[in-house]
Amino acid sequence: MTNLIPFPHMPAPAEPPPPVLLSVTDLKVHFPRPRNGLMAKPEVVRAVDGVNFEVRRGTTLAVVGESGSGKTTTALAVMRLAPITAGSVRLGLTDLSLLGDEAMRQARRRVQMIFQDPYSSLNPRQRVGDAVRAPLDLMGIGTKAERAARVDELFAAVGLRPEQQHLFPHQFSGGQRQRINIARALATNPELVVCDEPVSALDIAIRAQILNLLARLQRELGLTYLFISHDMAVVEHICDEIAVMYLGQVVERAPRQAFFARPLHPYSAALMSAVPTVQGGRTRAAQRIRLVGDPPSPIDPPAGCRFAGRCPAAGPGCEAPQTLREMQPGHWVACHRVTRVDGQPVGPLQMPAAA
Repeated sequence: MTNLIPFPHMPAPAEPPPPVLLSVTDLKVHFPRPRNGLMAKPEVVRAVDGVNFEVRRGTTLAVVGESGSGKTTTALAVMRLAPITAGSVRLGLTDLSLLGDEAMRQARRRVQMIFQDPYSSLNPRQRVGDAVRAPLDLMGIGTKAERAARVDELFAAVGLRPEQQHLFPHQFSGGQRQRINIARALATNPELVVCDEPVSALDIAIRAQILNLLARLQRELGLTYLFISHDMAVVEHICDEIAVMYLGQVVERAPRQAFFARPLHPYSAALMSAVPTVQGGRTRAAQRIRLVGDPPSPIDPPAGCRFAGRCPAAGPGCEAPQTLREMQPGHWVACHRVTRVDGQPVGPLQMPAAA
């Protein structure tokens, strides 16, 4: 009898990551300001000043930062609703930044937006069913019967009843209005949905419902989200990757788990220290990183690190420009004071790893 040698267990090969859907390269959005006087120098607001990131198909990238960081302007530039000064925005193989008006209008069926305010983003004189059908009408998608069926399908998908199509926006709550906005954004079956603070105007309980709805629709439809927010707790719930912006630039980019376990940039650590926690709340409050001063003006930003003037860890070398460095796979940070200890990256204001 032959003794059989057991075949060694071979680990299953890792699945390749999904392809990149959205690629933003060196994006700049500068707004010229009117001169204060005849002899005054022209001024330019550098709202977005050299931003780079990618979003893989079927995933969510969250862009976070305080007011004035440039995150919403970045989202508007991706949608071509803000003028692109330089750089490129590619959706698959299409460079949106190079498209003319008509070509961009046709490309909009592939990328849609959910706006922040569910109250002002709907026409108060338009029935909500007509609002959801409007993208189909404008782009000439389907027959009249197919459009009506599509609206019925969308209302069901976002948890609204078909008979509610005949109502006006004032007859809905804030959460219901945002469901209508989501249905309208999905009307053309887009590949990318840009979410500009979609739950910040809603009550806490309603926020969870809308976030769960967005997560379910992403699973069922294979959607890709560019999610703009200033709320780190919301971001942790929905994102796969995170990009932190400060004064028009990305200062840290990382997968969700790595970022929330160990934010490396001092600005990221300060943002995370402000997030209230149920467990260990007193400890987190004692470790709160309090920033002093205001961000520099985007008209005349510093030549070096733009956060140095407010950074508790600023020191020699911070006066030089900072570029993103990959400190571990997929984790990039623009701070020369981030080092490695025993092979692990450590930031100058290192937050303790999450339990």
